[in-house]
Amino acid sequence: MNDALIVKVLSAVPKNPTARFMGRTARLRLPRFLHRALVGWFVRKYRVDLSECQGGVEDFDSLAHFFVRPLKPGMRPVDPRPDVLVSPVDAKVHTFGTIQGGRFLQADGVDASVAELIGVGDPRAPGASSLSAERFEGGAYAVLYLSPRDYHRVHTAREGRVTEVRYLPGTLWPVFAAATREVPGLFGKNERLAFTFDTDLGAVVEVMVGAFGVGRMTTVIGDVVTNDPAHGNDVVLEHPVALDRAAELGRFELGSTVILLFEPGRVEWQVEPGQPVQLGQPIARVFPG
Repeated sequence: MNDALIVKVLSAVPKNPTARFMGRTARLRLPRFLHRALVGWFVRKYRVDLSECQGGVEDFDSLAHFFVRPLKPGMRPVDPRPDVLVSPVDAKVHTFGTIQGGRFLQADGVDASVAELIGVGDPRAPGASSLSAERFEGGAYAVLYLSPRDYHRVHTAREGRVTEVRYLPGTLWPVFAAATREVPGLFGKNERLAFTFDTDLGAVVEVMVGAFGVGRMTTVIGDVVTNDPAHGNDVVLEHPVALDRAAELGRFELGSTVILLFEPGRVEWQVEPGQPVQLGQPIARVFPG
């Protein structure tokens, strides 16, 4: 079945309940021999490099546990130079560029709204005012796609203080390339966690976007229940949380997408569409204020 057909089929599927079921199934603790067979199949199918992670197939008690496997210490050196931005994830560069007219490129020929992405107009996100989106006009964005084989923990792209955490409930469309071409405003429709940072680059927003099969996202910044429309959260932190460069921020159970937003004049991208990137690798030149 090709990707476009998958998107059409999923348009008729109740995506969030299905994702919740998939998540519960992935968290089941199976008999050891079944567990080894399931994780072993996943490793072979997606060509996962087990030499990078701590532990082997037998060391994870569920498929979900394997999805968020930790890396071995030192496996992702972090570029410390002050004039570079580092990748917050292992991923592939999907799109990047300049925000124009409040829009960013979701896919070739398909744009999307920054305001919708960060929750402007959502009654569950009163802190997401139009000014929240307007400050990024003329700024830079990047969309980074995580495949099922990638390391699934999300880190910070720049050192700074997390001042806001916003959980925006939504649906769970897949986020592979065909879906981003077929579903208008996909990233503003899907489940997402949006983090606002106060940095030497001004305000930076890092958005974790859920996807079909990603029924749960977690964060180190407080307790959040994702894939639950009754539990949207819009939290201004009384005491902002300081995080170092490439510090862990959250986790996906399976693959998905991270979107970065920057104010004007701060970032000059040094990547290409389709380029694979790894956590800690420089992806842009930056201009601190």
